[in-house]
Amino acid sequence: MSTKTVYFIEGDGIGPEVWGAARPVIDAALEKAYGGDKKIEWIELLAGEKAYKETGEYLPKATLDTLAKAQLAIKGPLQTPVGKGIRSLNVTLRQVFDLYACIRPIRYFEGIESPVKRPDLVDIVVFRENTEDVYAGIEWSSESPEAKKVIDFLVNEMGAKIDPAAGVGIKPITPAGSKRLVRRALDYALDQKRDLVTLVHKGNIMKFTEGGFRQWGYDLAEEDYAGKVVKEGEDAEGKVVINDRIADAMFQELLMRPEQYSVVATTNLNGDYLSDALAAQVGGLGLAPGVNMGDKLAIYEATHGTAPTIAGKDLANPGSILLSGAMLLENNGMEEASDLIINAVEKSLAAKRVTVDLASQITGAEQVGCKEFGEIILANL
Repeated sequence: MSTKTVYFIEGDGIGPEVWGAARPVIDAALEKAYGGDKKIEWIELLAGEKAYKETGEYLPKATLDTLAKAQLAIKGPLQTPVGKGIRSLNVTLRQVFDLYACIRPIRYFEGIESPVKRPDLVDIVVFRENTEDVYAGIEWSSESPEAKKVIDFLVNEMGAKIDPAAGVGIKPITPAGSKRLVRRALDYALDQKRDLVTLVHKGNIMKFTEGGFRQWGYDLAEEDYAGKVVKEGEDAEGKVVINDRIADAMFQELLMRPEQYSVVATTNLNGDYLSDALAAQVGGLGLAPGVNMGDKLAIYEATHGTAPTIAGKDLANPGSILLSGAMLLENNGMEEASDLIINAVEKSLAAKRVTVDLASQITGAEQVGCKEFGEIILANL
């Protein structure tokens, strides 16, 4: 028998509801697939509002110390406390543990009615850089002494033209950060036999940050993947192709020709937009799994927010955290259990008894609560 330890954080808002509906499905899938030979030991960690009520801290030291030694965790959405001096609990976890790759596989589930004509053509994995760009940005407010000092330097020392009343921000993007993200995307494509990795950027405007990301990705492919990865237009037989697209053009491409793309590697803000836009084509964030992954620790998570307006009302969709759990199983040698969950979700959608977010997208659907939807998926295992 093999047992993996997975730490879980319920999350805020709808977090406890979606986790409560999803966890029994994950446990049942493991039991059905392996009959007790493969198990997960769940250990709860505190973060967010629950942690604050019990410890007076939103991210207790005990939680951070445990995660520093951990390999696997899963979490619900965390609310960033307003006016508490914390920028974002989610971003803090990513930066403290250097979870530099946000990986989001986006695919179509039969039965979902979409705002696009051919949602069934969407099967794309987005690799979003997690620790740089605007999410690690530094900014100063308009008319502040700091902004005036930076503007003065840029104008007088660097010859820039900036309105003296401007707010000022800096977005750092590095060769090392870009290359390790692109490396993960290329390794994934090679391992999963996907034939294309697309670098998405705004390098036509921001040539040394966004454009740097593009160039560093190509440099990595040429230096470390010779014979395995080729540029667009070269002989691609038996190899992975690497190409690039401008971010705004890529939005149109993913709406009109999603079948032409397979793996996307991109900067933080671009990845945020693109992954959410892709999810909207196939049912929304309620069916979108994700993981924030570093070299030592992977935190799987619901990709939606805390949805405080529906918290406690049994309206939330547990699909995102459940499919993130299935992703965790797949990535850790429990593919059979993961497949059981995916198939059960598909059966449940086909039966048209779904939560409110999905019922609004499926003609003739019956709305059920979060808890009942979890039970329906469980029965369909």
